[in-house]
Amino acid sequence: MTSGTQASSGSKSSGDLRNYILVTAAYWADTLADGASRVLVLFFFYNLGYSPFKLASLFVFYEVFGIITNLVGGWLAAKRGLKFTLFSGLSVQVVALLMLAVVPEAWLVVPYVMVSQALSGIAKDLTKMSSKSAVKLVVTEGDEGALYRWVAILTGSKNALKGVGFFIGGLLLTVVGFQTALLILAAMVFTTLAATALLMHGGLGTADGKAKFRHMFSQNRAVNVLAAARIFLFASRDVWFVVGLPVFLRTELGWSFWEVGTFLAVWVIGYGIVQASAPKWVRGRSDGGGGEPDGRSAALIAFILALFPAGIAIALEAGVDETLAIVVGLAAFGVIFAVNSAVHSYLILSYSHGDKVAMNVGFYYMANACGRLLGTLLSGLLYQWQGLTACLWASVAFVLLAGLLSLMLPRADSAEQRLVPA
Repeated sequence: MTSGTQASSGSKSSGDLRNYILVTAAYWADTLADGASRVLVLFFFYNLGYSPFKLASLFVFYEVFGIITNLVGGWLAAKRGLKFTLFSGLSVQVVALLMLAVVPEAWLVVPYVMVSQALSGIAKDLTKMSSKSAVKLVVTEGDEGALYRWVAILTGSKNALKGVGFFIGGLLLTVVGFQTALLILAAMVFTTLAATALLMHGGLGTADGKAKFRHMFSQNRAVNVLAAARIFLFASRDVWFVVGLPVFLRTELGWSFWEVGTFLAVWVIGYGIVQASAPKWVRGRSDGGGGEPDGRSAALIAFILALFPAGIAIALEAGVDETLAIVVGLAAFGVIFAVNSAVHSYLILSYSHGDKVAMNVGFYYMANACGRLLGTLLSGLLYQWQGLTACLWASVAFVLLAGLLSLMLPRADSAEQRLVPA
């Protein structure tokens, strides 16, 4: 009986790993398409003469529906399974890309593009939540070190590929034009959907038909505090990254589209590489020795992070060479931000156990989308008002708020931390 049970367990583990590889590959393909399409939309409408705030408005629905999707998606994943949310995300992404690729250019007005971006945001968050939640299927319960490494690798690889997507978007816009580029991306995502559906066996995790939507709102204090810190952490990045920086590089420094796309790509790829290697750099101080990061780690890294946008803003105001200040400063910001984000991604799964994983991850990424929405709106508004420097000082304020909230997270050596999984 024992050997039969072990064989069954081994077979299940092998099946979970196979499916996890497939869902990760699907997530990567969607990430490439998402990154490329955002650059395409940004620069296509910049060429039409849109103001910075109007450019930011194109992505408002993308972030608003990201908030809704992560709430509803976490509940759907718990109720219907991660396979359902994964395939739904890929399908919606194909529709979103085709909406812009196959219509006359006269249709490409702000409301229509906002709807397309809303669908793209839904697609991205469904696939992201499915992939992040699926990590729990292949990590032994209680093995926090392995969980930290797997989450860092997945999140880092995703961000590296999003950077590649930025480069591809800028390149395709230059070489083949807006709508042909979108057709290419739609074909890639559809091919991935078909291959994943064909090769995936069984489901992803266990569906709970009795899952209630009200359970999406976490009762876990640690999850709630982490989600609040996440809002301000991602607002601190997107307040300069979404509109302010690319428009500044194009208008003030005179960079071409592919040069801007390449810079954004290199930044995000480097950010992803650092994120994937974060477990080698950041360890907590559990019981006086090495350990996994905790709330104290997240707070300390956030306070260090705040120094960099402040330094860039001061350098720009002091007349330091703009290219040097931005390239060097944002490279340093990206390294520390990546480590901070990796710690957050580990903590949400560490705080989530059993049938609460998908719903807690959905709630956490809902907060992530709130931060991106706040940063996106302010990126266009502040840049139009006072330029890139205003965006950078807003980034400083948001990072400090994230750090202060992180001080409220449990520490690894506290009784509260040990009770978190309950």
